[in-house]
Amino acid sequence: MKQHYQNRIELLQGTLDLLILQTLQWGAQHGYGISQAIRSRSGDALQVDTGSLYPALHRLEHQKWIKADWKTSGNNQRVRVYQLTAAGKKQLLSERSRWQQISEAIAGILSPAKENET
Repeated sequence: MKQHYQNRIELLQGTLDLLILQTLQWGAQHGYGISQAIRSRSGDALQVDTGSLYPALHRLEHQKWIKADWKTSGNNQRVRVYQLTAAGKKQLLSERSRWQQISEAIAGILSPAKENET
C-alpha cells in the first residue's frame, strides 16, 4: 500500500480543470463518479480527493463551464449531477490545446534533438 501512495502523481495547477471537463465530455456525472472516472482512466495513478474536487467543480460552475442539477440516485439519495455546457466544451478544446503545447515543451526538454549533440 505504501508503494501505491509513492507512485501517486501530483497534478499541475490547472490540470484538474482539464480532467474534470474531459470526464464530463463523456457524459453527466456526480462528483464521486468524476473522481472514480479520473482514477480508473489513469490506471489508478491519479486520485482526486474531495478537498480538491469540489472546490474545482464550484469554480467551473461559477465560470459557467459546467452546470449542476439535483437528481435522485438509484439508491434514493439526492446527488448533484454535473454536466458540460456549450462554453465548457469550448474551454475543453482550449485546455486540450494548452495541454498539448505543455506536453510537447516538456518532451523537448526531456528528449532534446540529436542535432544539438556532438
